[in-house]
Amino acid sequence: MKPGSTNAGVQPRLWKAGRTGWALVGIAAALVVAWLVLAELAVVVVPLVLALFPATLLVPVADWLKRRRAPAALAALLALLGGLALIGLVVGLMVPLVAMELPELTESASEGLGELQQFLDEQFGLEIGGISELIDEGAQLLGEAGDVAAQGMQAAAMAVETIAGMLIMLVILFFYLKDGRRLARSLTRTAPSHLRPAFREIGGRAWTTLTAYFRGQLLVALVDAVFIGLGLLLLGVPLALPLAVLIFFGGLFPVVGAIATGALAVLVALADGGLVTGLIVLGLILAVQQLEANVLQPYVLGQAISLHPMMVLLAITAGAIAANVLGAFLAVPAAAIIARAIDYLREETQTEAPGASGQSQQPS
Repeated sequence: MKPGSTNAGVQPRLWKAGRTGWALVGIAAALVVAWLVLAELAVVVVPLVLALFPATLLVPVADWLKRRRAPAALAALLALLGGLALIGLVVGLMVPLVAMELPELTESASEGLGELQQFLDEQFGLEIGGISELIDEGAQLLGEAGDVAAQGMQAAAMAVETIAGMLIMLVILFFYLKDGRRLARSLTRTAPSHLRPAFREIGGRAWTTLTAYFRGQLLVALVDAVFIGLGLLLLGVPLALPLAVLIFFGGLFPVVGAIATGALAVLVALADGGLVTGLIVLGLILAVQQLEANVLQPYVLGQAISLHPMMVLLAITAGAIAANVLGAFLAVPAAAIIARAIDYLREETQTEAPGASGQSQQPS
C-alpha cells in the first residue's frame, strides 16, 4: 500500500459527509422557514388542508354524478350540499345532547376520580389528590366568567376567524370536487419534467393513503362508539349516549383519543356503579380496543397507516405541541403519507441500483 493512500481514501468520504451534513442543515432551515410562512398564512393553509378530508368522502359522489352526465359544477355542488346536510343532521342531533349533559359528565368524572383516589388510598396508601385538584380547578375555571370584556373580544375574533376559515374551506372543497384531477395535473406540471413522474406517483399514493386513512378511521371510530355505547347501556351507566359520541370523536385521534375517552367512561361508571361496574367497563373498553387494533384496523386501514403505535404516539405528541388539537389531528395522516413517499423513493432507488451497477461494470 502506498503511503498516504489511506488519507486519499478518507478525504473524499469526509467531503461527502460534510456536503451531506450541510445539505441536511439547509433542508432543516428551509422547513423552518416554510413552517413560519405557513403559520402566517394559517387562515388560507388550514382550510386548504382540512378540505382534503371531506373531499375523500365526497369525490366518489361527485364522480358518480359526473358519470351520469351531470355538469361538473352541478355534480360538485350537489355532493357538497349533500355532505353539509349530513353533517348538519349529525351535529344537530349529537352536539346539543353532549352540551346539555356536559356538566353532569364533568361531575360524574370528578366523583369517579374521587372514589378511585379513596380506594387506592385505603388499599395501597397511594394518593392522587393532585389530579383531582386539577380537575376541580378546571371545572371552576369553566364556571367562572373572568374578564368578560377581554373574553368577549377574544371569542368574537375567534368566531370571525372560524367562520372565514369555514367559508374558505367550502369554496376550496367545491373546487376539489369540480376540478380535482385538473388541479393535480396543474400542480404536477410546475415540477421539472424529469421529476414529474415521481411527483405524480407520490401524489397518487398520498391521496390513496389519505382516503384509506380517513374513511377507515371513521369506520373504526364508529365501531368503537357503537360497541362501547351498547355495553354502557346494558350496564346501566348514565350518559351512555354522550359518552359514545365522545368516544366516536376521540377515535379520530388514534391511541390518545381512545385512552382519554375510555378513561372518562370508566370514571363515570365508577361514580355511578362502584368499583365492580368501573372494572367491567374498563374490561369492555380494553376488549374493544384489542379487537380494533388486532382485527379491524389492519383489515380496514391496510397499508394506509402501517406505523408502529409508538410512532403514532410520537407523531400525535409532536403535532399537538406544534399546532394543538389541529396538529394532533393532522399528525398521523401526515406521518403515514411521508412513510408512503419514503417507500416509493426506496423502491425507485432499489430499482435503479442494479442498472447503474451493471453499466459501471461494462468494459471501456
